Amino acid sequence: MLKKENIALANYRIEKAKTCLKASKILLDDECYSDSANRSYYAIFHSINAINALDNVGFKKHSGVLSNFNLNYIKTSIIEKEYGKIASIAFDIRKDNDYTDFYVASKKEVIEQYENAAMFVNRIEKYINEKIVSL
Repeated sequence: MLKKENIALANYRIEKAKTCLKASKILLDDECYSDSANRSYYAIFHSINAINALDNVGFKKHSGVLSNFNLNYIKTSIIEKEYGKIASIAFDIRKDNDYTDFYVASKKEVIEQYENAAMFVNRIEKYINEKIVSL
């Protein structure tokens, strides 16, 4: 059974994801593509961590968060496989963006990443709401 604290933390993290998504759109519209891609990734990351709150698990590294999501949600078909690909691509873009000199994400890539992040956040929020309602 889910604890109230886990539900509250999951809801907080989804709201944090939505804030990142909003920032991504603002940055995209202002042609700050690198920063927009970063915020899109973090929208996805915080969404996954919202699920982790429900499961009462935490990870120190981003790779652990993504691996757990793929293992427990994508491979088990709880969440559709396309969302695993979205998270993986967003992680790679964020990593290249932050750590590779002279890496420049294209406008097209960043628009796609924003749209995918919006779809991702909505899907995870739907899953969380369904899980909470089923209690």
